[in-house]
Amino acid sequence: MKAIAAGFLAALFAFAASPGRTAAQGRAPMLVDSAWLALHLHDANLVLLQVGGQDDFPTAHIPGAQLITLADVSVSDPLTLQLPPIEKLTSAFEGRGISPDSRIIIYAGVNSVTPCTRVIWTLAYYGLGDHVSLLDGGLNAWRSAGKPVTSEIKTPASGKLTPHLHPEIFADANWVLANLHKPGVSLIDARMAHSYTGDGHIPGAQNIPVEELMSDTGQLKKGAAVADIFNKAGVRHGNQVVSYCYIGQRATLIWFLARMQGYSARVYDGSWQDWSMHHSDSIEK
Repeated sequence: MKAIAAGFLAALFAFAASPGRTAAQGRAPMLVDSAWLALHLHDANLVLLQVGGQDDFPTAHIPGAQLITLADVSVSDPLTLQLPPIEKLTSAFEGRGISPDSRIIIYAGVNSVTPCTRVIWTLAYYGLGDHVSLLDGGLNAWRSAGKPVTSEIKTPASGKLTPHLHPEIFADANWVLANLHKPGVSLIDARMAHSYTGDGHIPGAQNIPVEELMSDTGQLKKGAAVADIFNKAGVRHGNQVVSYCYIGQRATLIWFLARMQGYSARVYDGSWQDWSMHHSDSIEK
């Protein structure tokens, strides 16, 4: 985590200088569908990333897509899933052709959206959040819409990036401890209900299993349906949403949908794995 701490210091200087998008450009929509992607598939600045493993990608993927895995954008020592040194992110993103003017679309190769939102959260932390969208339903929705797939793999020209970090979307155990029971902070546990009740949870956390936020086909619930789920968990207008899960993957879907609903949001990187190892005296059942 030393690299993350160093990144925070760098962010104090770089954040104000971040080019982002102009007011006229605005930010990219957080969610797009297959019809939108089909219209923009050949845009010169499009970077299309399939999130998943090595097994299925060579056989069938959306034309122009490249593969990215969680291992490309994380480290697993000492915890299973953590933000890596910034240099690793720069290499991973530049190697896939990402530049400051890129339009990045992330999609799931299989019916699992939380690895995608983990990649999107990492891109947002790096400073590319205004440029990235999730393809709703992923490859399954693309194929169901009758859109083409290919086995052709292309190597893009390398991009050139300067990180502009956003530590305000990150939380660690110290941040969580400092904000327990603080008015205006909604702590959301994204684990399955039996883990929340059986293993216990961080004091004051409310449970929203991510399965409640998705359809069986991997598409996200939207609008009033999500607002109702958040409201039942005590999330009120103006609150900051802070999410955690087992290792910091599922929690990113809560972050993603909270941002879509207009909330300020953070992810506790390390999540329950970190909390249960170091703060076992502060667990609520």
